Amino acid sequence: MVKKEMIAMLLAGGQGSRLGVLTAKVAKPAVAFGGKYKIIDFPLSNCINSGVDTVGVLTQYQPLRLNAHIGIGIPWDLDRNIGGVTVLPPYEKSENTEWYTGTANAIFQNLDYMESYNPDYVLILSGDHIYKMDYEVMLDYHKANNADVTIAAMPVPLEEAGRFGVVVADDNHKITEFQEKPEHPKSNLASMGIYIFSWPVLRDALIKLKDQPNCDFGMHVIPYIHENGKRIFAYEYTGYWKDVGTLLSYWEANMELIDLVPEFNLYEEFWKIYTKNDALPPQYMSADSRVERSIIGEGCDICGQVYNSVISPNVEIASDAEVHDSIIMQGAKIGKGAKIYKAIIAENTVVGEGCTIGVGDYADSQLSQKIYNCDLAVIGEGSVIPDGVTIGKNVAISGKTEYEDYLDNNLPSGGYIIKAGEI
Repeated sequence: MVKKEMIAMLLAGGQGSRLGVLTAKVAKPAVAFGGKYKIIDFPLSNCINSGVDTVGVLTQYQPLRLNAHIGIGIPWDLDRNIGGVTVLPPYEKSENTEWYTGTANAIFQNLDYMESYNPDYVLILSGDHIYKMDYEVMLDYHKANNADVTIAAMPVPLEEAGRFGVVVADDNHKITEFQEKPEHPKSNLASMGIYIFSWPVLRDALIKLKDQPNCDFGMHVIPYIHENGKRIFAYEYTGYWKDVGTLLSYWEANMELIDLVPEFNLYEEFWKIYTKNDALPPQYMSADSRVERSIIGEGCDICGQVYNSVISPNVEIASDAEVHDSIIMQGAKIGKGAKIYKAIIAENTVVGEGCTIGVGDYADSQLSQKIYNCDLAVIGEGSVIPDGVTIGKNVAISGKTEYEDYLDNNLPSGGYIIKAGEI
């Protein structure tokens, strides 16, 4: 049997429903970030930079793109004969077929995978956060405290703590209490969903709780281990960490990358973020083009103007077009004379000539105020916007739209067009 000191289990099965039309066709960890990356590149890069060379990636929702992106793990140096990266979708068993029903249930269904490495420790990660962390330092902390579980936690403003799982710790950082999204938090230490378990403790808890419906780490496993008198410690993290779970936080995290001194630096030599790179030609900018304070991906053809924006590879921006404060994903085409303000435009979308997107006054969403609640215009993958239409703020569009979908060539703020079968 192969022996590994610590293996990682990366939870990447989530739909990320709060990203609306952006995740209609793709799992949240496979959503583009910072031009050339996918969200999952960050925890995968953290693993290899931390010396963790065995990673199980648990997929479920729309896994095709994620599987193709990860492949056999070559960009992260995770193409190993022993260990490396393994994609772990739910599978059919003889007695019943079961989707992953909760974070801990997903891990439980892969006990055999973990057993095969006979690890001392198991690192549990989420596939949808943007951050850099050395998990080896966290493991040293876990060992120094003789801990059974170590939970990465970061200080947040007390008024925001109610949105998270909160840990209450004593002076030695030993956790004495948990509060799951409390109304009156007793602490400002928010759990980051990053855990190191001593393997026997995790194994025992998963087996004991195997019949728990929707078994989850924060709700069930950690409280169970705590009630059984095990040693649980908080590892305080003070670096950059962003949960890009909402449209606004996703947009803000991308925009922070183009700050003069970005809080999150993608250009550091000593902690590289790796990704799958397609063989693309260099970007081209015409004599009439103008680009200010933006990220421009390889293979782009820029003939218009781009300001404060993140442009992924293979994007075409035609002459006289303007893009302001926006995220344009791979393969999108922006037509001649189009004007785009504060929008997220997903892969392979075609914006017609003379369109105006992101103008007018803000209005509440008629589709979902939980998802669409900021002044971003969000256009899903593979959409088509006909020439000359005007689109307001806080809108959602998905699919190949036509003139008859717009009233007087206009989609007012708060409106939406979702074509049949698109979501």
